[in-house]
Amino acid sequence: MAKVTVPKKACAVNPLKMSQPLGASYAFLGMNRCMPVMHGSQGCTSFGLVLLVRHFREAIPLQTTAMNEATTIMGGMENIEKAILNIRTRAKPDLIAICSTGLTETKGDDVVGFLKLIRQRHPELADTAIVYVSTPDYLGAFQDGWAKATTAIIETLVEPIQIRPARSRQVAVLPGCHLTPRDIEEVREIVKSFDLAPIFLPDVSGSLDGHIADAFSPTTIGGTTLDDARRLSASIATLAIGEQMRPAAAALEARAGVPYRVFDRLTGLDAMDQFLAHLADLSGTPVPEKWRRQRSQLQDAMLDGHFFFGGKKIAIGAEPDLLWALGSLVTEMGAQLHTAVTTTASPLLERLATDEVIIGDLEDLEAGARGCDLLITHSHGRQAAARLAIPFHRAGLPLFDRLGAGDVLSVGYRGTKALIFTLGNLFLAAHEHHEVGPTQWAPPEETLRAVERATLAA
Repeated sequence: MAKVTVPKKACAVNPLKMSQPLGASYAFLGMNRCMPVMHGSQGCTSFGLVLLVRHFREAIPLQTTAMNEATTIMGGMENIEKAILNIRTRAKPDLIAICSTGLTETKGDDVVGFLKLIRQRHPELADTAIVYVSTPDYLGAFQDGWAKATTAIIETLVEPIQIRPARSRQVAVLPGCHLTPRDIEEVREIVKSFDLAPIFLPDVSGSLDGHIADAFSPTTIGGTTLDDARRLSASIATLAIGEQMRPAAAALEARAGVPYRVFDRLTGLDAMDQFLAHLADLSGTPVPEKWRRQRSQLQDAMLDGHFFFGGKKIAIGAEPDLLWALGSLVTEMGAQLHTAVTTTASPLLERLATDEVIIGDLEDLEAGARGCDLLITHSHGRQAAARLAIPFHRAGLPLFDRLGAGDVLSVGYRGTKALIFTLGNLFLAAHEHHEVGPTQWAPPEETLRAVERATLAA
């Protein structure tokens, strides 16, 4: 059992984590025809917007209530009202999704009360859904914001149901923020192969998968529709992917009586075996031969790769659910999770196969990674890897110094196999570099000077 430690530093040095409002905004981007809004200053929104644009290299719809010194003191109702009316007039979204920031949370704005008054004043807003979630950025981290936003969507939009339709094949799938758009597409393909009809909430695979729309839209293009969100109550089961999604799954069960099961990861042989077995039980359909073949291919990849993983020391810095998925895989492959740094609390942390998990920053990660064979974190860890002169694998968000961040696949048998090959090749390349690179044997300085003196004398 790992010991979870929170360093007593005065400040974060080279922060690893990102804020709750950013995580919530990212979740709202998985809703179709949605306009996410940060209730705070323009700077808060601009920072998040730049980060998401650099990661996905796509246009990101994100608005702000543009709070300033005066409105922060007097209260933000007028700013929220203006923002909602302007967005409805200009963008005409189906959903306006508002998340708070540290500025307005510190002031104590009663946004729920504001929204009730605004709807009373403006009956024309009846055709626009509005979701609000409290996400102070001085608490929690990115995955907390994503989870809270998903829970708020369920509690606001899902319609309670008394009688579930007979012979329903619909299932609700709640993916965590650690899944890329490509990961979600893979999970969708797996679930549908069992003759089930999945509804993903949120679904960034539809809005941030890198496609070019036929026409410009000021809102999100693709994702979970309002109709699909509302009819989640008709699902026969909920599949929650990531421990972060447990509260959202529990909210759906409380609201509509939909039973749920949490899968803490879909990366790894045993994890995928459990997932497919559950789908087979749920659907009454045998596991398709396609997945049996991919399972065999993963087994072969694990056999091929374990020679290069065995005994290697690895340092990982990531959100808890991503840390759990990556850390579990590398230990299963025979490597040692030497250093684990994360951003926020989670029940999974104590279960990691390491001595200590630090809720800290990239400085903590760099200090622990000395002497390791591989460093894994997002793009902000590239300088630490360069200083330590160890191989670096980018994982998580943001990835702004490589193309195709949204197309990375690391779930399912196929994604696990790809990840093993990627990490294994880093170890293999480092080994080759050690044999023929600049660290190879060189004559001592004294020998070189002696040769030089002999040459001059001749």
